[in-house]
Amino acid sequence: MSSQDTADNNKLIKDFIMKVVILAGGLGTRISEESHLRPKPMIEIGEQPILWHIMKYYSAYGFDEFIICAGYKQYVIKEYFADFFLHNSDVTFDLSNNSMEVLSNNSEKWKVTIVDTGLHTMTGGRIKRIEKYVGNETFMLTYGDGLCTVDLGKLLEFHRSHGRLATVTAVNIAQLKGVMEVEADGRISAFREKNDRDAAIINGGFMVFEPGVFRYLEDDGTVLEKEPFSRLCEDGQMMSYYHDGFWQCMDTQREKRKLEELWASGNAPWKIW
Repeated sequence: MSSQDTADNNKLIKDFIMKVVILAGGLGTRISEESHLRPKPMIEIGEQPILWHIMKYYSAYGFDEFIICAGYKQYVIKEYFADFFLHNSDVTFDLSNNSMEVLSNNSEKWKVTIVDTGLHTMTGGRIKRIEKYVGNETFMLTYGDGLCTVDLGKLLEFHRSHGRLATVTAVNIAQLKGVMEVEADGRISAFREKNDRDAAIINGGFMVFEPGVFRYLEDDGTVLEKEPFSRLCEDGQMMSYYHDGFWQCMDTQREKRKLEELWASGNAPWKIW
């Protein structure tokens, strides 16, 4: 972002301060080598969990109030933030009188609400459970396992411009495997390597929702990406904001290593703070 873009975005965001909801309660079965010990959003990229990276990105745009939808091993997330101030401060402990003096504080200006939304609750159910903490306000929503470089100021501006209930960031992901072209009768007409034409547009997270979305969520079994999204589309209440820059989820060890390599290089695209 240029300095002028940053100034414009910060002005826009100050006019519409809102909470950021992060889905962080799933089991993370596709990266079970790590997630059997901790929730997937707490898997580290560098020395900090990917959840921290996501929050730092939002914070760089002026979003400092977070609601974390926890579930699986939710106590790990709570303990991390309970110790966050101490771990990011220089302190002196005087053991003779059991006192602590904070010498300098490098912590964040975040307000973090962590809600246990249940072990087996689906994505829509988790969001339904935190409705009372969001209130009757526009809010941001994303997944706790993905990073990108979407311009949050422009995303919010786009959402405000169309007046619908939901905006989802759309990203283009490359086909990872070789491709078979199959005819209607089952005959394989070609077997070739992937190319750019095989890419697909997917939901990249980094969403903006109006509180009216809660009406589309029923109970703990509601999967946000199924019936609620389908009904929002049928009602003409869902828009996409296309992002053609960096986007990467962390579903596998290979994807984790990719993010770690980017961070270690000193040129991680999402590091804008």
